Parts: sequence; structure tokens; C-alpha cells
Amino acid sequence: MGRVTDLVRFSTLLTDEGQALLAALRDYDPAQELAVASRLRREHPVGLVTAALTQARLRQRAVAKFGAADAHRMFFTPNGVEQATRSSVAAYRAGRFAALGVRSVADLCSGIGGDAIALARAGISVLAVDRDPQTAEVARANAEALGLAELIEVRCADVTEIDTGAYDAVFVDPARRGGRGRIFDPEAYSPPLSWAIGAARTRPHAALKIAPGIPHEAVPDDAEAEWISDGGDVKEAVLWFGTRPGTVGATLLPGPRSLTGKGLPDPGVREVGRFLYEPDGAVIRAHLVAEVAEELDGGLLDETIAYITADELRPTPYATAYEITDELPFGLKKLKALLREREVGNLTVKKRGSAIEPEELRRKVKPKGPNAATVFLTRVAGAPTMLIGRPA
Repeated sequence: MGRVTDLVRFSTLLTDEGQALLAALRDYDPAQELAVASRLRREHPVGLVTAALTQARLRQRAVAKFGAADAHRMFFTPNGVEQATRSSVAAYRAGRFAALGVRSVADLCSGIGGDAIALARAGISVLAVDRDPQTAEVARANAEALGLAELIEVRCADVTEIDTGAYDAVFVDPARRGGRGRIFDPEAYSPPLSWAIGAARTRPHAALKIAPGIPHEAVPDDAEAEWISDGGDVKEAVLWFGTRPGTVGATLLPGPRSLTGKGLPDPGVREVGRFLYEPDGAVIRAHLVAEVAEELDGGLLDETIAYITADELRPTPYATAYEITDELPFGLKKLKALLREREVGNLTVKKRGSAIEPEELRRKVKPKGPNAATVFLTRVAGAPTMLIGRPA
């Protein structure tokens, strides 16, 4: 009954009255929701007002992923906003499919249609499949709202029952959340990763979206593994089939900037140089720190820590550079005294290999003054160490 009610309420948003109400709520303040709801219920049905307010909140949340122009035309579910691919990542992936000559894709577990939209905008026809009736209706409404209905067919079905033989490629985005939150075991995905890999191998090309924390040993030998970050935040990993088997890569957006693994051994540990480089998260997840260290003629501060140290400043898109001014054994009193002497009030705290939390450190050292600094809580050759510096 609940699903039927949800579908009925959602359908009211597609009416002229519903669309007008959503347009009026575009910039409403959720903190004023009670007053807004009371006013609107005098003019519109209660169910429509409830659905419109919910949708308006979801659209505001979706702006970060889809941009204002699309988010305020699209429709969402709470899970859809949470799980949908960021539009920049979806557009990059769609571009890779197009470059492979793919003209049609079966998008399995399509959700609200974020990837289907990007594929259609790349000129690819899409079959978007999701087993949840409301999610499928939302995806259909999004294709209509963005003028892509001719390229996107939405089907409510179990993806394991879909015949993908007529499509150039498949894209599978298994559900990685359950009733208890995030799922870490790939075989507990819905559908399981093993099923998705089997589906991928039936077509000339395929891409499987997976969690970035997947163990490297779980990557099949015939797949290319790509870790993707956007604006410095790791978003996902993708297994590609029909591309470059056995290749490991990191792609940074915007750009894109792509780094491919060479199978290098781990860099050696060396003394702290003038510069510290913090590799992008996608580089770390892809185990490509050695490739970046080679580019920088650098080494590691510690064999277990993904910080690179070098004597020269060499700009690279794959790591952020900091000039190190001080190296101290770990000790809050020493750090507090140094920050007071330097009049540092704007303190950025970064850590790898340290148990202390950044906020805890800030509370204890009480930075005060007009100057800025970055402190790295880490290990140098196994010893707890504080490195103080600034962006290079």
C-alpha cells in the first residue's frame, strides 16, 4: 500500500499543478517548512503539498551532484540522491563508452537515471532497468524532463532476467547499501559482483561500478580497473571489460587526467626533503603512488604511509605539493610553542598513520594569530613525527 501511495503522490508532481508548485518551491527555506506547508495546504491537496515539499528538499540536495540547471528539472527519491553517480563522473564514463564506438547500452540497476542521462547526452541509446517501480517512474520522468525520452527506454524489471544481446555494452551499478548501511562484501551487492562480471563478459564492452575500497585481488584478470576522483574526492571504482585487460589506472576529474600503472615496485624510504606531496585519493586506491614518486624523483616518508617527499618542486596533477619548514618529533607542547611563535591561527591538520584526531589537536594547541600553516601528523621511518609547512 505504501508503494502505491508513493507512486500516486509522485504522479501528482507531473501534473501542471504539481509542476507549478515545484517551480514556486525552488528556493524555499526548509527551516520555514511548517509555515510554508500550512500556507500551501490552504490552496492545494495535502498529498500534493507533502510530495512537493519532499521533492523540493531532494532537488536542493541534488544540486551538488547534478548542478542547479538539471537538479531543479529532475525528480528524485531519497536513495536516488544518495546513490546516483555525480554528473561529471557519469559524463566522463559515457565519453569512454562513446570513444569505444558503443551506440547502445543496457544500464542495469539504473536508479533514477543519472548514468542513463549522461549516456543519452553522448548520443548513446539506453535501456534503463530498475526493479523498484517508483525508481523506474522517476527515471522515466527524468528522461522526459531533460528531453531525452527518445534515447532512454525505462523498464521496471529484475536485471537478472534482462536479455542484453541486442546491446553493444552493459553498464551495471549494483546496490551497495542494505538495511544496515554500506555493504563491503562484493558478493553481498545486489546483484552480486560475480553475476555482474558474468553479464559483462557477454558483451563486447562493459563497465561495472564498484566501491573504491574493493581489494585489488578481487579484480578479474580480464578487466581494467579504474579509480575515479572528482575535485580530490574518490567517488568510485570501475571495472572495464573489452578495453585493456589487467590495466590499473587512476582518473582525476575535472580534466580528465589519467595515470596508468607500470607495475613499479614500492618507492624507497628517504629523509624528509624540502617538499611533501600528498597523492590524490584515486592514485592511492589504485596503488599508483610509486608511479607518482618516480615522476617526482621522490621517496616515501615511511614504507606504510602514502606521503611522498622530494627535494624539488615539480607540478603534477596527481599530488598536492607542500613546502616543509619544520620537522619535529610528535609532541603537543612543542607544536603549541612553535605555532604561538609563528602566530598561526589558521591551522590545517592532515594525518596519516597517527591516532590523534585533527579536531582534538586543534582544541589542545589553540591556534591564534594572523598566519596560516599546515601540520602533518605522520610517521617518518617509523617514528611519530610532525611536519609543518604550507602549500607550495
